[in-house]
Amino acid sequence: MGAYKNLYVLLLLSNFMLLVHGTYYNEDKTCRSRSTNNSVICVCTADYCDTITREVPVTGRYFAYTSSQGGLRFSKSTGVLQKHTDDKSNPTLVLDPTIQYQSIEGFGGAVTDSFGINWLALNNETLKSHLINSYFGANGIEYNMIRTPIGGSDFSTHPYTLQDSPENDLKLSNFSLVEEDYKYKIPAIKACIDAATAPVHIVASCWSPPVWMKHVHNITGTSRLKKEYTQPYADYHLKFLDSYAKENISIWALTTSNEPLSGIMSLGSVNRLGWTTRGMGLWIANNLGPTIRNSAYKNITILAGDDQRFSIVMWYNVVIEEVPEADKYIDGIAVHFYFDDLTPPEQLTRAIEGHPGKYVIATEACTGVTSDQPVLLGSWDRAKKYINSILEDLNYNVVGWIDWNMALNEQGGPTYVSNFIDAPIIVFPDKGEFVKQPMFYAMGHFSKFVPRGSKRINVKATYPDSTPLANIAFLTPRNTIVVVLHNEVNQARAVRIQLGQLDALVYVEAQSIVTVEFPYSQ
Repeated sequence: MGAYKNLYVLLLLSNFMLLVHGTYYNEDKTCRSRSTNNSVICVCTADYCDTITREVPVTGRYFAYTSSQGGLRFSKSTGVLQKHTDDKSNPTLVLDPTIQYQSIEGFGGAVTDSFGINWLALNNETLKSHLINSYFGANGIEYNMIRTPIGGSDFSTHPYTLQDSPENDLKLSNFSLVEEDYKYKIPAIKACIDAATAPVHIVASCWSPPVWMKHVHNITGTSRLKKEYTQPYADYHLKFLDSYAKENISIWALTTSNEPLSGIMSLGSVNRLGWTTRGMGLWIANNLGPTIRNSAYKNITILAGDDQRFSIVMWYNVVIEEVPEADKYIDGIAVHFYFDDLTPPEQLTRAIEGHPGKYVIATEACTGVTSDQPVLLGSWDRAKKYINSILEDLNYNVVGWIDWNMALNEQGGPTYVSNFIDAPIIVFPDKGEFVKQPMFYAMGHFSKFVPRGSKRINVKATYPDSTPLANIAFLTPRNTIVVVLHNEVNQARAVRIQLGQLDALVYVEAQSIVTVEFPYSQ
């Protein structure tokens, strides 16, 4: 531990004195760990699953939660907020809650057919409950968002839409939900809502309309919507909202088709629909926008884009330049995680400059894409990709971050197009268990402690050793300050967090993510 040994001893002594004086941590079930790929996974069975309780910080103290490559999972510590000193020997983060940025909408994951299949495959009510509560429950990481497909996606067992027949039916007279909705998605969504500690905001996205609406009679490939079906395609979305409302599920947002650029370039074999920017703008302005705003769901959020960061200007700025009328229906822009290294994060803020009230939200991410090992149990590197992406996005005014499939099987599916990937939870029904990967805990360090309505605040960082420490800070509706730190080096560090005249000196493990929370009084 070297130079940090004395600090660590002091922190341990501080924790001991806190217990002596009668303030105790809530008892959590710790990770039942299994070592693999230079880190650990946490194993959940019907009789045991780890939990995490957020401690309510008391005046003069902070709480810190650490997850690390070395195997810590939400490990709790506490310390005393001390009078500020001018000690500059450690990295220092100076917080300024008077400078505020975006308001946070939330964090979550996707309920796809594949998620529902894997959840039901556990075939044990207690184990199924453990999985849902791990994500949404008070002793879990408290997700408050879900994304779900309208009809099928690549994470289905076969291609389908919600009116495959009869064809050329302008009135959509045979539109109906299907077995996948009733058996997989709706029960899973309801279970999440029932377990959640906050209202769950659901984002719905269509991968492809019925093939008879497209120029190419195929669920995938290069395609466009036929002009005669622009209004029926808007009605298709409205009927979906009606159908889910009848199941007592309210949709918070619609996106304007999943990854429309892939339908122009025919990338891969995923269900898709291609758009031109002008075509998209005209459809929003003349069809989708008026249809939704003149319906019982007039307050539903409409998110443009739902595509990669490098295309955000294309699916928002160019769309409204070509069809200005579309902008009055667009509330925000949805963005995906893939290929972020091709575009600087500044693009996220530039896209909405001069457009007050608009915002960007991240709606899909996953690792293992195109990898020889789609599922890599225990990978800390994949957790780091999540951590770095969330930190970068939120530091550039993104308001929320939604993961892709919340649980998959050990192959990374099912997926009818063999598009196998990784997920934060992997299920092993034959063993009667599921495992939580480092990615799960990476998500939780944000979702558990940064509730909806939190405001990102200004952080000014100084580093005496010139080694940066990725960070972000929030003022929460609980009247607390939350700081998230990511240490990517193979050495522990002490970090000084300064708020006014008070300092928190926090010990940060090597290769770890730490969430720190302390009370705030103006």
